[in-house]
Amino acid sequence: MTLAAELEDRLAIIELTHRYCWALDTKQLELLDTVFMPDAAAELRSAPLEGREAIRNRIHAALAPLDATQHTVTNHMVTIDGDTATSRCYLHSQHVRTGAEGGDLYVIAGRYEDELVRTPDGWRIVFRNLVGVWSEGNLEVVRGGR
Repeated sequence: MTLAAELEDRLAIIELTHRYCWALDTKQLELLDTVFMPDAAAELRSAPLEGREAIRNRIHAALAPLDATQHTVTNHMVTIDGDTATSRCYLHSQHVRTGAEGGDLYVIAGRYEDELVRTPDGWRIVFRNLVGVWSEGNLEVVRGGR
């Protein structure tokens, strides 16, 4: 693989993690079809999820009650091996629900650990693991209680 091809792949994978964040924060969950393989699996601080539709449904259920979210990802570490790759990045996500008893904000920090595959349409995630490292704020924001 040439250096230019490797850099192009790395950039595409990093942009994929950004697309995921934009999909969540704009609630355009149809964009997840360009992030995950149809048979992808994930562990997102919940029971294991099987299939892109299950992942989308879990994300929708978590975000629908919220007034705003902001997911940022940094410190990307990408390893490419032919048509497969692994990626790790730090995550900082803020969740806002105005009027939640105990405060409007809940923050989660951690990392995403991804396994990816190259497809004719670009890189896609086949497995995503969300590892929570710390959180702060009012847990009721994401639990749904007012």
